[in-house]
Amino acid sequence: MTEAAPGARSALAILAGGGTLPGRVAAAAVASGRPVFIVGLEGFAEKHVLAPYPHAFARMGAAGRILDLLRTNACRDVVMIGPVRRPGLLDLRPDAAGLKLIGRIGRSVFGGGDDTLLAAVVKVLGEEGFRVVGAHEVLTEALAPSGLLGRVAPDPQAMADIRRGVAVARALGGVDVGQGCVVQQGLVLAVEAIEGTDAMLARAGTLRRGGLGGVLVKMSKPGQERRADLPTIGATTIAHAAAAGLRGVAFEAGGALLADPTATIEAADRTGLFLMGVDAATF
Repeated sequence: MTEAAPGARSALAILAGGGTLPGRVAAAAVASGRPVFIVGLEGFAEKHVLAPYPHAFARMGAAGRILDLLRTNACRDVVMIGPVRRPGLLDLRPDAAGLKLIGRIGRSVFGGGDDTLLAAVVKVLGEEGFRVVGAHEVLTEALAPSGLLGRVAPDPQAMADIRRGVAVARALGGVDVGQGCVVQQGLVLAVEAIEGTDAMLARAGTLRRGGLGGVLVKMSKPGQERRADLPTIGATTIAHAAAAGLRGVAFEAGGALLADPTATIEAADRTGLFLMGVDAATF
């Protein structure tokens, strides 16, 4: 691995998927005096988000290029942040280094859930000499707090739906399927699988019942590798939840990220939705 200059801090590597969080993590690192280098995953990372910082793009399956970029730019710590659409093994088109890594991880892992795969990737990066750190360790204000955010509060029916949603999300996470669900008046309208939160919300909107609207509940999976893929809530999530006729969003306090806390709370207040962080251990 390339050594940083004497007295210099090693660059923080950011493996970037979509959205604005990779840029916010980079900005927080730079503000603390730490250099960054971003590897944008082609087809997911957004050019305008990466543009202010040193960066390069690479295919998800180009493991050799990704590792070379990290070493050439004197990176030791790595943050993996931003949504990606998980490819199938055939679609991954791994390079030679990628094929070797798949051999080390085991092909069967690719048939498991996201957390199983991410935990294996974290393990392999450690074996390659890198240390994976959570985005929330750099961007501390993004970690979702406990309690009510914004001006809107859930009523008793919404609270009952949240409790139901927490139980369902825990069950989903226990088998490494998804991190969220939509519940309306005790009925589970939709659960999150590989399609992601936005697509689940669109589907839930077509299934809504009359009367009081439902809630979105997002929870981390039991035993989840928290350095990667924590549930994320942002202003876009709020917009999709409002379009689906929901009344609010609940998430795990300390186990979810707010992509932009100020913008997310403002979006919730503007659309009349509640935002609530719940304690998974006691709720």
